Amino acid sequence: MKALLAICITVAATLVSAAELPAPVPPSAAAVKGTVLEVKDAPAFTYLRLKTKDGETWAAVGKAPVKVGADVTIEDVIVMKNFESKSLKKTFPTIVLGTLAGAGGSARGTGSDVAAAHAGLPRTPDTGDIHVPKASGSNARTVAEIMTKGAELKDKPVLVRGKVVKYNAGIMGKNWVHLRDGSGSAAENTNDVLVTTANQTKIGDVVTAQGIVRTDRDFGSGYSYKVLIEEATLQK
Repeated sequence: MKALLAICITVAATLVSAAELPAPVPPSAAAVKGTVLEVKDAPAFTYLRLKTKDGETWAAVGKAPVKVGADVTIEDVIVMKNFESKSLKKTFPTIVLGTLAGAGGSARGTGSDVAAAHAGLPRTPDTGDIHVPKASGSNARTVAEIMTKGAELKDKPVLVRGKVVKYNAGIMGKNWVHLRDGSGSAAENTNDVLVTTANQTKIGDVVTAQGIVRTDRDFGSGYSYKVLIEEATLQK
């Protein structure tokens, strides 16, 4: 558990969104032991339906070769509510995320990486001065405009050009991108916008995101965003 907390602290310290209060840590539990009743493979995860001493539960670990009937132990557990798997087209009311112990186990941090995609971001990494020109077009907006006019732009398409300052790939069937363009205020949490997309990118890229503004999105376990852009495509 100490290792899990250390991972969460490290992740929080490196994610981007300046002056938000630290987000709550998702509910955690001791290691979960059980017999595998069902296996579902997805691009990033292996989903396991387990029979445990407390009943049946679903679990997700990093991609691993697991057979039905195997006895497994899942460590560094985080409990998530209403966890949506786009690849499986299924929402799990409750699921445990963690790492598979023993041979074939995934790298530690699988569970916390998922949570980190939605976490509040108390500190800002050193990304240097950012000055990215506004995109062109009738739907073009700056980061600050999107963050301050979420109610007005809700469910509308927008274009925003910015620098990638944080990138989490393959989480919940999508990639999670934080963009900044130099507009907005860190103190008011208006200088960073989260974009979810199927496209790949990397930290330091300057991209134009075209997507739909969504508001008040709750991803469970206390992780929610007042404004973000979803269903986006990225172009350099």
